[in-house]
Amino acid sequence: MSPVVQGMLTIIIGVGGCVGYFYFSNMILDKVIFPAKGPQAGRNINRANQVRPWLFLFPAMFALGLYLAYPVVGSFWRSLFDRSGANFIGLGNYFDLFNEGAFRTAVFNNLLWVLFVPAAATFFGLLIAQLTDRLSWGNIAKSLIFMPMAISFVGASLIWRFVYSANPDIGIINAIRDSMGMVALDPLQVRFWNNFFLMFILVWIQTGFAMVILSAALRGIPEETIEAAIIDGANPFQVFFKIKVPQIMGTIIVVWTTITILTLKVFDIVYTMTGGNFGTHILPSYMMTYMFRDDGRATAVAFVIMILVLPVMISNIRQARKEMR
Repeated sequence: MSPVVQGMLTIIIGVGGCVGYFYFSNMILDKVIFPAKGPQAGRNINRANQVRPWLFLFPAMFALGLYLAYPVVGSFWRSLFDRSGANFIGLGNYFDLFNEGAFRTAVFNNLLWVLFVPAAATFFGLLIAQLTDRLSWGNIAKSLIFMPMAISFVGASLIWRFVYSANPDIGIINAIRDSMGMVALDPLQVRFWNNFFLMFILVWIQTGFAMVILSAALRGIPEETIEAAIIDGANPFQVFFKIKVPQIMGTIIVVWTTITILTLKVFDIVYTMTGGNFGTHILPSYMMTYMFRDDGRATAVAFVIMILVLPVMISNIRQARKEMR
């Protein structure tokens, strides 16, 4: 079947199914279960109105349960079995993980990513948003800085492979070292620091996102507060740090946590640049080393990632709700 025809049929069946569900479920509720007639008509109407919202919520709850809750529970249950999937070993996979040096290295690297990438991307985004806000060509600069957002992680990694190339004729770092008479090296093989070279790729991509959101927040600050601070003798640094930043702190936190969630799930950059070699494994790339040879261990790592992402996501949701109030 043609993908176009298949897509059209999916839309027709999906929309038609939803319309049919809501129509017939309401009809059954009002005419069969709680009929609005007889001596109990008023009571039945009240009962029907109490049940009706759950009819509308049921499709969404069912979809969430099928595509979110069930995979989570199923993954956790699968992580309690050995690699064959036949023998129940309880939390054995988790104990083995925490006793493994490579896993601890991946957790440490993930911690570095979470501490560095959101902070750097948010800082550079805020700095660029402030510096370009008053420039006549600021929109052009913002467009250029936002452009990496349109590049896939794999594409960006391939670009930066040339930047980090050990060949002085290609790599910028080694070209500088060569001009200073220093021996060429591969930055991606320098342990510990190679993690930061990989992180900078994600910072380069996410700075544009942070810049756009924070620029909109800065423009939403009332001019009266800024003018009052200037009249009181505040210098530009005091206006920025004591007037502007406190007023957009909620937005900064949302941007920070959004980038943090993305950072915890990033995989493409490490897999493309180093494949996790030279001490650059993070949890998603470490999980891939077991994906096709030990499904129980791989799902255990996936569950650990979910647990790490969950608090950050809850914090982001709470902050977003505060912003909406």
